[in-house]
Amino acid sequence: MSEDVQQIILWLIPAAPLISAIITALLGPKLLCYKSHLPCWSAIAVSFVCSLILLLKILPSVGHVAASVDGVVAAESQAADTHSAAAPQVVAAHASHKSHTSHDGHSATVPQVIATGYEWFSVGSLHANIELRADAITAIMLTMVTGVSLLVSIFGSGYMSHDPGYPRFFAAVSLFVFSMCMLLLSGSFIQLFVFWEAVGLCSYLLIGFWFQKPAAAAAAKKAFVVNRIGDFGLIIGIFLIWTNFGSLDFVSVLGDSARIAAVEAAKPGVIQLICFCLFLGAMGKSAQFPLQVWLPDAMEGPTPVSALIHAATMVTAGIYLVARCTPLFVMAPYAQMTVTGIGAITAAIAALTALTQTDLKRVLAYSTVSQLGFMFMALGCGAASAELVTPAVTAGMFHLFTHAFFKALLFLAAGSVMHAMGNVIDMRRFSGLRHALPITHWTFLVGAAALAGFPLLAGFWSKDDIIAVLGEAAKNGNVKYRVFFGAIWAVAVSAAFLTAFYTFRAYFMTFWGPEKFPEEAGHHPHEATPIMAWPLRILAVCAAGIGLVVGPTHLFASYLEKTMGLTPVHEHHLHWPVMIMSSIIAIAGIGFAWMFYVASPAIPAGIARAMKPLYAISQGKFFLDEIFKGLIVVPLIVIAKIATLVDQYLIDGIVDTAGKIPRALSLIPQQFHGGVVSNYASVMWVGVVTAAVLVLTMF
Repeated sequence: MSEDVQQIILWLIPAAPLISAIITALLGPKLLCYKSHLPCWSAIAVSFVCSLILLLKILPSVGHVAASVDGVVAAESQAADTHSAAAPQVVAAHASHKSHTSHDGHSATVPQVIATGYEWFSVGSLHANIELRADAITAIMLTMVTGVSLLVSIFGSGYMSHDPGYPRFFAAVSLFVFSMCMLLLSGSFIQLFVFWEAVGLCSYLLIGFWFQKPAAAAAAKKAFVVNRIGDFGLIIGIFLIWTNFGSLDFVSVLGDSARIAAVEAAKPGVIQLICFCLFLGAMGKSAQFPLQVWLPDAMEGPTPVSALIHAATMVTAGIYLVARCTPLFVMAPYAQMTVTGIGAITAAIAALTALTQTDLKRVLAYSTVSQLGFMFMALGCGAASAELVTPAVTAGMFHLFTHAFFKALLFLAAGSVMHAMGNVIDMRRFSGLRHALPITHWTFLVGAAALAGFPLLAGFWSKDDIIAVLGEAAKNGNVKYRVFFGAIWAVAVSAAFLTAFYTFRAYFMTFWGPEKFPEEAGHHPHEATPIMAWPLRILAVCAAGIGLVVGPTHLFASYLEKTMGLTPVHEHHLHWPVMIMSSIIAIAGIGFAWMFYVASPAIPAGIARAMKPLYAISQGKFFLDEIFKGLIVVPLIVIAKIATLVDQYLIDGIVDTAGKIPRALSLIPQQFHGGVVSNYASVMWVGVVTAAVLVLTMF
């Protein structure tokens, strides 16, 4: 494949959705109308095909060239017997095989492809270029994002078929996919930040799509404001990177562990600080405690939006950021432990909250928060041992990859339920839907089983890897690390059981029991239309088999290891004890859910009465919204009102008083300028006398 073709393919990945967004925004309302999905489908399909070509053709060919370069260099090095030999840098306009030093000091060549663009701006030593850079982790993420987004957009055309905002919806979806693709293809922190904010803007537009509803408008504002807290940390971290490294380019900052070590040696603690700031940004975008409160409320948007945000786009950005910055986090063990600790807290709180929720979409939303916590738990395991860095990142990214398919499936299936039930999503108002909605039933079942970690399905393999790497971290390092990661391992195992339980609680409450429909659904609820059913079927196949295809075969791990900052793991093996344990946990969770909600439905009510305070805490979502309102929102409102009063009565009073002084002084001459001739004569006489006195005094 020629260099020009490679450049075109790389640029087409983000350009196609951008063109679609522009066309749909301009022509959709008047010309395309309810055909506005066609540009969106076509564009995302182009992006998906180009991403597959990048994943399967371009990067492997670049990798072969890089490997041959390494072999030549190694031979020359051995022949010359020189210590200074290292893999050279091969740079072209379209591709770069960048030599870098990994966390263990091993020099490695990372295959990556660059599509050159233009210089955006240059200020002093800061140079910002618009260019696209793709390596292994980028290719995997792009394929997942565009593939899932394509299926979601196809489903959305049926789900939104009668909505008056149809063109606006697909314009926003196209813009969302464009922003996420550009975020993943960014080669520098400044470009990443620009599209990090663009993703946030698109989420605001889509969550608040039905802005006429006060709840939707409030949810959009909440998501936007909470994410600004995390983004403040991210921009501070980027500023610290620039001041300490003199560059914001990924290769310059992340490609040389010796340089990172030198920065840390010159300013001890600065790498820790940078990592904490970057993680704060990830906490906001990926909804980690305490910034997770925005994500459940994001359910106010259309269900396809929920699937996009939870599965393929926004919430995955934080995981990607931490994984991308692995060379920095390797030098910051306390930051890594914080990543793992926050992930564990988030996973536990979200899982406990999901136990008592009655809104089907909110149960799935809290499951997303919990599963993101699992991913962060894995990403921080490198603190225990340098040997665990690559397995930890692989486990976290693998779970992100599999989670995208079964979570998109679950949300779209929930959307099918909502569509059939007349927009009712409260599980207490319907039951026994497996006969009325057979396609939705079996696809939801596959997604639920994958999320629960049922043996051989997608979630089983990726969740096992996380539990296994946590177990390895608990066995390595000093006592401090063993105790810490041992506790995290216990949280992960407990959260895995709770996941299986609350997922199948939702399944049994929805599809089992006596057949019951809400009034809004009418007498004969309808199954998903073919345009909605086929994405469900395809996602169900992926949720069932994709983990088995790329997990135990180690295809995923072997490919991801070619990412900058990771080193190849020469021995891949299955974790049989963990697999057996997690299978028992998943089956036990499903069994308890069946017993509680099918065999003996009276049990949950009895437990709720017996444990009323704990039940209230879970049902009240740990009262985090109320706590934040009392600690942050109300004090800010009070301060704002005080500032308003000070401005109105003190500041304005001072200004108004100053303005009244000239007016008061003007009252004196006004008495002599009333139009009375005698007054004018008196003033003139006083003036003459005053002038005469002055003249006589002077002479």
